[in-house]
Amino acid sequence: RWELIAVIGVNVWLGIPFNTTILYSGLQSVPPELYEAGALDGATGFKAFWYITWPSIRSVVSIVIVLGVVYTLKVVDIILGLTGGGPANSTQTLATNAYHQSFVNFQFGIGAAVSNVLIVVSFVFAMVYIAISRKAVDE
Repeated sequence: RWELIAVIGVNVWLGIPFNTTILYSGLQSVPPELYEAGALDGATGFKAFWYITWPSIRSVVSIVIVLGVVYTLKVVDIILGLTGGGPANSTQTLATNAYHQSFVNFQFGIGAAVSNVLIVVSFVFAMVYIAISRKAVDE
């Protein structure tokens, strides 16, 4: 059970700088005049975050989430480097399974089929992202 926690920890550790950079750039794009106007209306602290910052960076946060999900789906190097799929396949994912089927067992058809399932899963997440983005634009 600790193998999966270690893989998740390393994946999060590697993703923090990228996600932080994108979120910081989103925060930089919020005009300071909005905070001044909000302060005049009594919005400080949490209210300023909820009514000014969050609506301004919601699209950036959704991009970070989608990129994080896609990156996590395709992680092969971390899992193979740390556990090799783990004891009793406890850290096996679709991406590592496709790798093992194709390049260890030389079952290229099965590896390609697993890769296609991975593509379909990524496509589903992309469609959910598009639906959320359209809903946010309509609001």
